Amino acid sequence: MRHEELFDKCVEHKHALIFAAGIATAVVGKKILESKVVKDAATQGMASVMSVRKDAEETFQDMRENAEEIVLDANEENKKEIYVESKD
Repeated sequence: MRHEELFDKCVEHKHALIFAAGIATAVVGKKILESKVVKDAATQGMASVMSVRKDAEETFQDMRENAEEIVLDANEENKKEIYVESKD
């Protein structure tokens, strides 16, 4: 059988080939997802995400505390200015 004839037969049954390729992809994908390497990589990725989240929460908390201090300082300055102006 020549290459052209084989190609023609494959083209005739392309839907069956696509179906078979889909099944093969699913089987290979399942094996890959169940592998220890992928599980370890996913665990490492999750740990990294959790670490970044914790760092972001700490940074946000620091920013919030700094902002609250700025507001308190501004309110104290306002009160001093009001008190000084009303004394004159």
